[in-house]
Amino acid sequence: MAQINLLPWREERRQELKKEFLAAVALVLAMAAGLVLLADRIVDSQIDSQQARNQYLIENINELDKQVAEIRDLQKRRNQLLDRMRVIQELQGNRPIIVRVLDQLVRTVPDGVFYTRLTTKGSDISISGVAESNNRVSSLMRRLEASDWLANPTLDKVVEAREFGDQANRFELSVRVQAPAIEEPSGEG
Repeated sequence: MAQINLLPWREERRQELKKEFLAAVALVLAMAAGLVLLADRIVDSQIDSQQARNQYLIENINELDKQVAEIRDLQKRRNQLLDRMRVIQELQGNRPIIVRVLDQLVRTVPDGVFYTRLTTKGSDISISGVAESNNRVSSLMRRLEASDWLANPTLDKVVEAREFGDQANRFELSVRVQAPAIEEPSGEG
């Protein structure tokens, strides 16, 4: 049998396969590096895009915040105007009541009683004055109680006032304004 020495051929083949393997590894490494670079570029691009979107949103949110502040300011002004209108309407609506109350205060003053000061707080009226005697103060309180527009007279203080006479007194009392009840017409007919 003939002897063929395959060792050099195997060695060449091994060297060839090794070169092909190294070339394949280099190609795979190059492709992997390319893919990593491509992925990095894509991710960087997406990050830049998202940052641009975020900046756009921040700018629009700031603009909307300014508009919301303007709207709040306008609502505050509107509420102030509505409050002013309500006060004006109440004053206009109370105008006849004030006239009636002052008329009742004048009509209920008995002879010998003089008012020195009237103050109001809400629907309460504080009256300060001078009376010739205690009976005059009692008469004033009865007349105030009998009034349609005034109720609950309360005597707060009575002090002797000799400069106006022997029995003269300074007094302070409070009374509540109360509109008279309106009688509803009965349904009989």
